[in-house]
Amino acid sequence: MQEDFHYYATYCAAIIAGYSHKESMEICYSAQFVDCCSVTFLNRIKASKLAATTQLSLEMMSSKKDIAELQEITRIWSSFHFLPGDLYAEVKGMRRYKNKYRLICNTNSSLLVSTIKNVKGKSLQAVGLAMHVLADTWAHRYFAGTPSFVINNTTDYFFEILPNGEERKVKFRNSVSKSDDIEKGIYTRSMQQTSENSIMNLGHGRAGHFPDYSFAKYKYLPAWKDYEEVVKDNPSDYYHAFCQMVEAMLYLRGKKPDFQKHSYSFDAVAKYKNTIDAILQKRQLSASKDWKAFGQKLSGHRIEDFDISTYEKEYKTAKEEDKSSTFLGKFILASLSQKSLVTHRIYKSRNPLAGISIEYSKKGLKGIREYFKLLKETKTKAKDAKLEDTKVKDRKAKDTKYASESQHTKDSKRAGGGK
Repeated sequence: MQEDFHYYATYCAAIIAGYSHKESMEICYSAQFVDCCSVTFLNRIKASKLAATTQLSLEMMSSKKDIAELQEITRIWSSFHFLPGDLYAEVKGMRRYKNKYRLICNTNSSLLVSTIKNVKGKSLQAVGLAMHVLADTWAHRYFAGTPSFVINNTTDYFFEILPNGEERKVKFRNSVSKSDDIEKGIYTRSMQQTSENSIMNLGHGRAGHFPDYSFAKYKYLPAWKDYEEVVKDNPSDYYHAFCQMVEAMLYLRGKKPDFQKHSYSFDAVAKYKNTIDAILQKRQLSASKDWKAFGQKLSGHRIEDFDISTYEKEYKTAKEEDKSSTFLGKFILASLSQKSLVTHRIYKSRNPLAGISIEYSKKGLKGIREYFKLLKETKTKAKDAKLEDTKVKDRKAKDTKYASESQHTKDSKRAGGGK
């Protein structure tokens, strides 16, 4: 999804859920900020790069592409943009890629329920971050947040289903300097790289930004489904995403007793359905103007446009012990908690693609310093465990060698008549 939905539509959903204008602004800012909190930004404000919720193309292009870098890519994109739908999915016909297959994003997962419940009683920044994750499960379903040609590649069989029902083949190009052309059906996508772990094969890169447009209805042949046709209806999916955000925020405000899979606040949104459908179905590169107008009408307040630098000064000038209480400090804590939650679930499923995990939320920690202390302890434990494992293997190897040598000596004695 794009800024139009993550920022302005999230504001609208928050207002309908009963948050005040000020609270809704903090929530929608945090939702959009997930797409901006890169290592480059964190370096600029002198914050830890571990809190990154996205990666710039240049950052990924300059990475080493070793196992550690691939794990970091997976941690970020699976935690915040491509939440895995089923970490224990049965794999048919592609067992070699089982771990990647199980990272395919989908809606209404147990991980989504955990993501929402994990921010209950926490900051508005945590609420906004969770709304981003929720919304992206609808736009990014059937793609995985890890580089994989086998999972994420698409073919030239990619057709847009137009409002009149006609089907038009989507024309893809690799020129990033040119804007998508809706009228001609020409869209930019990543270059084809058959290398399995190329970052060109991350997420929906092979389909460009097309899956992020709310008006898009299309059919294509995903690689992970053995190139069997899949149809996606974004206007319908995005409406479900909106109603699910309202449902989640009603739960977080204590107005709903629980949040479960396949739960939507259709009744609360019903009187706005025609307006929302019109926005979602309008063929445009950005629906920000329309969502903004709708939001301002809902609340009666002016919605400030998103500015990535809004809270920089507050964080940079705060004393070290006070940084966790700033807007960005609260967002960083929410980021670390969400990344910990998802990475740990992936790790527990015996999937190594996201590396080791930290059960941050179960430790009852509240500050950034405490997180890094826990991180250091976890790495030390992992290192000690690896060292102990090596020692055990060495002992077994020595025992095996000794047993073999002893048997050889006995055999030699028998062969020589016991001499």
